[in-house]
Order: sequence, then structure tokens, then C-alpha cells
Amino acid sequence: MQSAPAARNHDDLGKLILRVVLTLLLLFHGLSKIGGGVGFIEGMLQKAGLPAIFAYGVYVGEVLAPLLLLVGLFTRAAAAVVAVNMVVALLLVHTGEFFSLSDTGGWALELQGMYLGSAIALVFLGAGRFSLGGLEGRWN
Repeated sequence: MQSAPAARNHDDLGKLILRVVLTLLLLFHGLSKIGGGVGFIEGMLQKAGLPAIFAYGVYVGEVLAPLLLLVGLFTRAAAAVVAVNMVVALLLVHTGEFFSLSDTGGWALELQGMYLGSAIALVFLGAGRFSLGGLEGRWN
């Protein structure tokens, strides 16, 4: 049986791993949009009757929020932003795939589902000890 401090260290390490993995995977999407722009997102938003300016929110959800997750500042708020970003992406881009399987038999939206689930987990878990915000940070 592990002592409480040893178990806490493992919990904090798990939170760090979750933050790092989610950040690294999301940043590829954000950097792609920095390089290629958000024109296609603007088009989808306009088609849905929403202002095209909202497309720039993707930089917050796929660049800024993941960087905050990585360093562990405002972790719960940043994770909530990522979760909202993923819900918007699912509704705008992937609605036709909700009940689909991929060619390999998995859920067609398993990657998006993992991003969303990881972000929601971090909203509840917080950053942990291995973060700039520390354990006592209000939003960590």
C-alpha cells in the first residue's frame, strides 16, 4: 500500500502527462491554422449563420489554451476553453460522423472525443503540483 504523499506524487505526475499530451497534440492543429489561416473555418461559421470573426477563437482554443495547460497556469479555465473549442469543432465539422465507424472499426470521432474527454478531465483534476500555478492556484 502506498503512502499518501507517494500516491499524491503519482497523481500529480499523471496530471502532468495528461496536460503535456493534450497540449502537444492540439498545438499541431493550432500551428497549422497559424500557417494556413482560418479561412475555411470562417466559411463554415458563415454557413452556420455565425459571424466569421469567431474563427479567430480557434487560436485561443488550439494555441493559447494548450500553452497555458502545458505550463499549468489557469489550467481549469484553459481546459474549459479547449473543451468548448472541441464541442464547436464537433458541431461545425463532424456532425455527420457522430454515429460512424472508421475503416479500422473505431469510432470516427475517437481523436476528437479523446481531446474533449481529456480537457473535461483537466477541468475537474486541475494542474497538480508540477505546474507554475501550483496546487493552491485558484484556477489550477
